[in-house]
Amino acid sequence: MGLKMMCVCSSEQFKADRDPIAAMAAQDMAAASGLSTKTIEGEAKLDEGNIEEAESSLREALSLNYEEARALLGRLEYQRGNVEAALQVFDGIDISTVRSRMKASITSKSSQRRGRSKNDISHSLSLHAASLLLEAIYLKAKSLQKLGRLTDAALECKGILDTVDVVFPQGMPDSLGESKLQETISNTVELLPELWKQAGQYHEAMPAYRRALLHQWNLNPESCARIQKEFAILLLYGGVEAGAPSLASQGEGSFVPKNNLEESILLLMILLRKISLRRIAWDSTVLEHLTFALSMCGQTETLAMQYEEVLPGIFSRADRWYNLALCYSGVGKNKLALGLLEKSLHHLEKPNDISALLLAAKLSCEDNDTSSNAMQYAHRAIANMKEDSHSRKCVAYHILGSSMGKQARLASLNTQRAFLQRESLKALQDSAMLDGENAGTYFDLALEYAEQRNLTAALDCAKKYLDLTGGSEVQGWRLLGLILSAQQRYSDAENVLNVALDETGTWEQGELLRTKAKLQMIQGKSTEGIKTYMRLLALVQAQRKSFNARSLKAKVDGEKVSEVDVWQDLAGVYTTIAAWHDAEVCLEKAKSLKLHSAATWHATGVLYEARGQLPEASASYYNGLAMDPDHVPCKVSLGALLRRSGGESLPVARSFLTDALRLNPTNHMAWYNLGMVHKLGGRPSDAADCFQTAYLLEQSAPVEEFSSLAACV
Repeated sequence: MGLKMMCVCSSEQFKADRDPIAAMAAQDMAAASGLSTKTIEGEAKLDEGNIEEAESSLREALSLNYEEARALLGRLEYQRGNVEAALQVFDGIDISTVRSRMKASITSKSSQRRGRSKNDISHSLSLHAASLLLEAIYLKAKSLQKLGRLTDAALECKGILDTVDVVFPQGMPDSLGESKLQETISNTVELLPELWKQAGQYHEAMPAYRRALLHQWNLNPESCARIQKEFAILLLYGGVEAGAPSLASQGEGSFVPKNNLEESILLLMILLRKISLRRIAWDSTVLEHLTFALSMCGQTETLAMQYEEVLPGIFSRADRWYNLALCYSGVGKNKLALGLLEKSLHHLEKPNDISALLLAAKLSCEDNDTSSNAMQYAHRAIANMKEDSHSRKCVAYHILGSSMGKQARLASLNTQRAFLQRESLKALQDSAMLDGENAGTYFDLALEYAEQRNLTAALDCAKKYLDLTGGSEVQGWRLLGLILSAQQRYSDAENVLNVALDETGTWEQGELLRTKAKLQMIQGKSTEGIKTYMRLLALVQAQRKSFNARSLKAKVDGEKVSEVDVWQDLAGVYTTIAAWHDAEVCLEKAKSLKLHSAATWHATGVLYEARGQLPEASASYYNGLAMDPDHVPCKVSLGALLRRSGGESLPVARSFLTDALRLNPTNHMAWYNLGMVHKLGGRPSDAADCFQTAYLLEQSAPVEEFSSLAACV
């Protein structure tokens, strides 16, 4: 047996000559072998409450120095739950002494073959002793944490890491493996930023997280993943800007995050990559946080790529398709999203999934060509809902009402249109009854009432919408202004828009300024109207220079005005006041920005017609229809022009006018000109009906079409 021990010791000594860390481990063998049995006497002394005698007993039995004995006693107290007593014991350990002894031990082991002095030996520290002392300081930090002294606890953890940095400047050596020392350091690395967070000192937590991730601590994959996740959460929701990482941590050609959002996205994508490589277990919250982060910056298409890379078996096929549809709908790829939802709603998958049905209905409702499908999806969703699903029923009825309203405007038969209008109002009213605090429902209800020229009810709903949103939505102010203009209350409408402009940020004033300018023009305030248009023009030009095309596209439709729109409107204004040259300049500007525009050709035709150049006007209107066959103003103007020609042109004029009314049944100029066509064609009864309809519509016509407002579905 003695021979075997000699062999073992010789082997360990040979390793010690080659590796300082192995030398520390070799020193520790004898002390660790009988530790558990020799501490019984010390524990008995500790039970009696005599810390000094317990310390003395352990020092004699195990040949420990003062600090090592304190570390062992403190651990015993901590394990028993005596946090305050443990802290009292741990206070006798000096971290600076531990640091110097560990450094001396590494240095002395490295120079062992050159010989060392007795002074070096006395200051050297075994691996077990180093682990014991660092663990004691870590447990001291845990004790301070439990007592609510979070800053002191964080400083103790920081001291441990500073010690490790001094002792191992190149990072933790791989030879430590799964030792107790490595476990203590890993726990400390993970605890430090959490302590700063709990203390509310986020400016300290940020660099602590970066230090944990950028230094070589030999963390296991699970610990590293937990730190990355918690850091990403702090970056996303902490409310404190972390700033760019230090230059020392930035490798040449590496990606450097510019802000919290970019850094959190980077961390979460790294975690998902680790999950894909099966280095760590699946964690659904990682994808949830990444969904929030990428949605915040409008990068849902990138999020779709992450969903596609999720390993099979985590999501069902239907759930994966639904999540992908959400991502693609976020970047306006509704057709692709609807295709995915159709797969998800297949009878072999989840045909009655309420969320998928509602999303399909919402996306279908946004396009006139698919609004009929929206009605079907909404009906299916309502049919499969439980009785207590009030919030979802509210959404379903809201979508149903909006889609029916769109279908009513596309209906070719009066009876069909009237039926759809009634059903649209009923569905929207049901939605409002289910949730009286849903602002979007009141907006669309006001819009539908306005389209049907029930202006009193529309005004009440618009005011309710503004109350619910606190006047924060531009669309609400515009709707209120348009309803007042339809009631011929132009001055009140202008005052409303002035209030809205005072309450709205500069970049969001475009539509408000355009509506205000039109109100001023209809009141005969040409000079003020032109000034407002000039202000609008300056705004949109500044926006064009400040934002790239992608950010402009990301704005909500109906809340922005293009520069082309302003030049077209100005051309109309100058045509009205017979400033032909200015009108021509405006049209040239519009054509330079967008050559193939039906609205620009229509404005050109109006200019030619005002100057008496009827053939050129007719050609311009035809060019506009070539650009957009469903452009209502071109059809109405061309029909009016042909009506004045009389004779064989009347049937053609009637065709253009009836087609315009099919597309927009509330266009009073189309009704008037159709009445004139009937009158010239010898049909006085039909003409009278058209004139009466034109008069009623003119009396309730807003300065802009209500359809220029985007629905809130």
